[in-house]
Amino acid sequence: MATETPPAPAEQGAEDDPEPDREAEAPHSSEDKTAEAPHSSEEQTAEAPHSPEEQTAEAPHPAFEPYAAESIPQAAVGAPGKDGVLELRFAPTDGGTTLVHDYATVPFHVSGTPGHDPHPDADTVFLQSPTGGIAQGDRHAIDIRVDDDAVAHVSTQSSTKVQSMNRNYAAAETTLSVGPGGHLDYVPEPTILHEDARFVQELELDLADGATAVLGDVVVPGRLARGERFDFERYLSLVRATGAEGLLFEDATHLAPADDDPTAPGVLGEFTVYGTLFVVAPDADTAALSDDLHAAVADCEARAGATELPNGAGVGVRALGDRAETVQAALHAAWDDARRQLLGAPAPSGRKY
Repeated sequence: MATETPPAPAEQGAEDDPEPDREAEAPHSSEDKTAEAPHSSEEQTAEAPHSPEEQTAEAPHPAFEPYAAESIPQAAVGAPGKDGVLELRFAPTDGGTTLVHDYATVPFHVSGTPGHDPHPDADTVFLQSPTGGIAQGDRHAIDIRVDDDAVAHVSTQSSTKVQSMNRNYAAAETTLSVGPGGHLDYVPEPTILHEDARFVQELELDLADGATAVLGDVVVPGRLARGERFDFERYLSLVRATGAEGLLFEDATHLAPADDDPTAPGVLGEFTVYGTLFVVAPDADTAALSDDLHAAVADCEARAGATELPNGAGVGVRALGDRAETVQAALHAAWDDARRQLLGAPAPSGRKY
């Protein structure tokens, strides 16, 4: 399934999460706001972290410009706690790959480095969050660097819940870079889109010569156990990978159920949960790798298949199912096969401790 052009629709799905929803904070009544406001309306406008014009200019896609112009009655875009930042850097040492730099602000928390990766030189980090999920106005920035010949695995401890929204939107920007001979597995747990959620995530991967990476993503269109399906407002995912000679591939998933039915033939059809795995390995025999990964997922419960990526970039695997577990199982089967071929070691299990 070649994915060169950004407007390629795709889909999502997953399971309900028992954790309580993080509802948008209730704004004060008009009387409370009048009594508490220490500044005039002119002063408040001057102090706003982002004017509507500035927010519109920052919108990552034209479809999100109307949302960006909406002010938020609670903590504004850019307010403390709204802009989460995460920085990780892995480097080779005498004892194998080591996390040599980490920096995190709310809502990110670094778990430490559990030492149970099947690869003897790999290091693992699970990202945690003390919050109830991603809320309107949140802007997250993740930067992960893997130095020459290092092997790293980064995931999340649990599903990411994108909460209901009625103003603005939420966004996450992820930048990944892998040095010569290095390898990165970036395979978070599923993203669950709650009712009325508006979420955009952008991921950019840059590979040096001889580097490889595996990128995983599973999207769940609602809290399925309570019958919530495709009630989110808009979801956009953009993936861009570059190598030493320039662009390797681009992929886009843009879903807006009120505008276009995601259950239509050619989109998700009768399925609910959607997952993607990109095995980015420009120096590999991608034709043979594609055949192997297709065989690995052919007998899975989820409907899945594999195909070569453009420009000899690697292999893309898509999976559709009715539950997150079945889609994750198919992608894990492909991940395991790819890792054995690229690194000589199986993929880590689902263990998160």
